[in-house]
Amino acid sequence: MNWARALYSAVVWGAQPLLRRKLRRRARAEPGYAVAVHERFGRYDQPMDSLVAHSSVDLMGRFVWIHAVSLGETRAADILLRELRNAIPGMRLLLTHGTATGRAEGEKLLQPGDVQVWLPWDTPGAVHRFLQQFRPAVGVLMETEVWPNLIAACQERRIPLVLANARLNEKSWRGARRLAPLALPAYQGLAAVWAQSASDARRLEDLGAPVQGVLGNLKFDVVPDATLMEMGRGWRAASQRPVVMLASSREGEETLWLEYIRSKRLPAQEQQAQDAIKSEASSLGPDVQWLIVPRHPHRFDEVQQLLQGAGLSVSRRSSWQQGFPAAADVWLGDSVGEMAAYYAMADVVLLGGSFAPLGGQNLIEAAACGCPVMVGPHTFNFAEATDLALDAKAAWRAPNLHAAAERACTLALKPAELKEARAAAHAFAKAHRGAARATARQIAHVLGWTLSALDTVPAASELH
Repeated sequence: MNWARALYSAVVWGAQPLLRRKLRRRARAEPGYAVAVHERFGRYDQPMDSLVAHSSVDLMGRFVWIHAVSLGETRAADILLRELRNAIPGMRLLLTHGTATGRAEGEKLLQPGDVQVWLPWDTPGAVHRFLQQFRPAVGVLMETEVWPNLIAACQERRIPLVLANARLNEKSWRGARRLAPLALPAYQGLAAVWAQSASDARRLEDLGAPVQGVLGNLKFDVVPDATLMEMGRGWRAASQRPVVMLASSREGEETLWLEYIRSKRLPAQEQQAQDAIKSEASSLGPDVQWLIVPRHPHRFDEVQQLLQGAGLSVSRRSSWQQGFPAAADVWLGDSVGEMAAYYAMADVVLLGGSFAPLGGQNLIEAAACGCPVMVGPHTFNFAEATDLALDAKAAWRAPNLHAAAERACTLALKPAELKEARAAAHAFAKAHRGAARATARQIAHVLGWTLSALDTVPAASELH
């Protein structure tokens, strides 16, 4: 162990009480954080005999392990997993997470014989117990999860650990360069890396990561759930006005939205004059139904209080009678796993995380649902997908939330332009599919599998 990893190990070991405190605090809002806390420290309940049962695959009963830290990565893992199960028939899945929303979503992906646990805190002891317990045949880290002790331990045990759907933005690359004695051995210790874009690949290669190819973004292979889409269309039909959604909003962005709403309110005397003529001129200003879906479940109550404190009426998804929204100034999406329904409901989306300096969110699912997107200035976590969407006219960038809301309302009220934008969103999402099958093929090759069913998929070297 080099000095940098030794120092890092001492720090993360000493931080364990802080981790326990953080989990207790988060559990008050999200009970999922109180589940199986001992797993966070590499202690698991499953008896070893039940875990090493032989399967129909010649992996000596060992797991194909996928780590999907949060909700977004778990949804990407779902897309990849469908192809992996085809590529490796009978495989047993070990699925790990870091967040409660990721774990809740991951439960839907399990089949008999699969196991789901927390990935342990990155101390040498916890990592050793995790690997000793589950003995995976291969590990697949989704997108950005690079943990120094975990990677070193897999190297020592000759467990190939790969990074799939890999992305690394400029800010994270600079941070890794500053921590080179710790970060470089970690990236170099990976068995293979498949990047989302050429720019991601360049930054990863600069850190010594063994980039095997640029396969694109798994999330383009998403197929929106037909049942959810139908439900969302039903919700939309219940609205007499176009629906504009603030999706995956983060702390501070609802306040920015409220500032926009306040700026649109007229003084009392002007409001009275407008009301008097509204029957004759119904196009005075944006007339839309607003839907807000916060990114994190623990903020649902907070956002409701913020909106009501501003004098707005709120109807929460969880309280809709017979599944249909009640009349209110704002509809609040307070459910998890229904984003496809919300996108099907919305005519235009303002994408959260991009109006505050948080790096944005994934816009691909919205496009796959045929929903055009307005993004703010901060999209560095999803730069490649955002740039592609902008070029395809499936998305538009605005300098701030006020400008984005103005443009969204304008588009929502112009049926011909909206129809064109919806078609562009569908075409954009469809044009970039194929990463899931290609990535599954490469993972199967890491395991030494040759799969005739996938022979038509280009090799990674052909896709670089």
